[in-house]
Amino acid sequence: MNQHLINSIMEAFQEIIPQDISIAISDCEQYFYYRPSNEIDLKIHPGDAIQAGTTTYQTLQTKQKTMSSIDKHVIGTTYFGISYPIYEDDQLSGCITFILPKKPNKFTVPFLIVHTIDRWLPIEFNDIMVLEADNRKTTVISKNLVGIHKFSLSELELHLPSDIFIRCHRSYIVNIHYIAEIRPDAHSTFLLIMKDGAKIPVSQSYASQFRKTLHF
Repeated sequence: MNQHLINSIMEAFQEIIPQDISIAISDCEQYFYYRPSNEIDLKIHPGDAIQAGTTTYQTLQTKQKTMSSIDKHVIGTTYFGISYPIYEDDQLSGCITFILPKKPNKFTVPFLIVHTIDRWLPIEFNDIMVLEADNRKTTVISKNLVGIHKFSLSELELHLPSDIFIRCHRSYIVNIHYIAEIRPDAHSTFLLIMKDGAKIPVSQSYASQFRKTLHF
């Protein structure tokens, strides 16, 4: 991978990615980018080999998104990692890992509060069809209204119930109960036809985990 390009991209996203999350990017053998946070620092350096048992290692082995709590004995610090495979020309070329001090808590209420033009309204989880990335926030689309939530899509992914919602693309999370059809698309990906007729892509990075989660 082009390290200069990766560094430029990460600099552009500094304000979007919360400062309490560390970020590590690797190829298939070693790390070449690391940004520690003010909450947790795994002391990774560019050129360090990827250690067995880490979230990055798990993703490179399975070629799927991985979310896991890692014990202290693995790399010296307890952490919660979220890793995404990186593909170039349909080939696995590396991984990006987000490192948190601990696994985030789920929402304690079964709804999201969204902002509309002149007010804030609750939308129950069961009524939400699609969540779409909207800069640093998220557009929440339900059966009856559309609103904006202050969390980013990645932040919401950590808190939403995984038995209802599934990430299918860097820009989309869908409610599985509103999927009407799953159609094959180019490059081993899929196209979701939602019950309201909307078409949502499943990207290559998420396709394998999507199939695994939905058992098809």
